[in-house]
Amino acid sequence: MISKDTVKQIVESYITAKGYYLVDINVTKDNHISVEIDHFEGVSIDFCVELTREIESGIDRETEDYELQVSSAGLTEPFKVLKQYQKNTGNEVEVLTKEGKKITGVLTAADAEKITLQIEKQIKPEGAKRKITLCEDLEIPYENIKTTKYIIRFK
Repeated sequence: MISKDTVKQIVESYITAKGYYLVDINVTKDNHISVEIDHFEGVSIDFCVELTREIESGIDRETEDYELQVSSAGLTEPFKVLKQYQKNTGNEVEVLTKEGKKITGVLTAADAEKITLQIEKQIKPEGAKRKITLCEDLEIPYENIKTTKYIIRFK
């Protein structure tokens, strides 16, 4: 079986200098290798082809047969690494907490411990006839987050 660490070393040595970052690597028992990468300006098909060739040159197919898939992190997939949160700063996201609560807001900050969302709340001031919308910042530690996804809106 091909080692995940072997693939990781090949990928990271190739992509780091080019500004890309590794999102995930998965190697199954039957040597199906799946590599997800991302970049702050997006990932082109041409770069995925380049990386595929680099990985293939570092793993001997004569010694062990494998299937390889290199792709960008999907828009609809949950975030897996801190750089994905940083890339999506300023975008609307949906956070599912470990308690099962869904929170939608604009991601305003992300660091090693937590994220900050700007959320809108509807409140009715005392004596008022209508509710008003207030924006407030909500900090959520990563240990309380089950998933975070980018929200795609067509306006």
